[in-house]
Amino acid sequence: MSTKKSAPKKTTPLPEPKKQQPQESKPPEPVIEPAKLQTEPAQPQPVKPKPLTLSSLKEDLQSLKLMVDDRSHLMAELQEIVVRKRKPVTSNGKVQIRDKQTGTIYPSKNNAYQSLLKSGALKELVDKGLFGDVPEKNTFGWYTLVRTWPDRFEEVPKEETKS
Repeated sequence: MSTKKSAPKKTTPLPEPKKQQPQESKPPEPVIEPAKLQTEPAQPQPVKPKPLTLSSLKEDLQSLKLMVDDRSHLMAELQEIVVRKRKPVTSNGKVQIRDKQTGTIYPSKNNAYQSLLKSGALKELVDKGLFGDVPEKNTFGWYTLVRTWPDRFEEVPKEETKS
């Protein structure tokens, strides 16, 4: 066997594309011959919609109902998937509060504030304007109360509330 070495291929450089200059001349108008007019196929006619009848409307309505049912079924499945991914709520946020001064246990923070407000125990703080113009409507009154009297209230541990 003899190995032949092929000669290196000569590559010719590609010519650079010529820059086109804008032409001001108008393109020639097409000449239509009478013979070509007869041989060209006629443009297709637009498809006429079928006439509306009661039965055709019922068929359309049934097909739409099927599509909606299919989509609503898919939406229900998606919602179930989202519900499965959610973590259960650990608490509803209500924490029982014990008033150390009186020993009273309130069912929630807001209840402690509202009960003390109605009993008149917060009259001196209301007169100072700590709870705003309308203390009964102050939804954050508990937090002002705790800032004012930090050592008076404590949260009741859940073990004590169950027993």
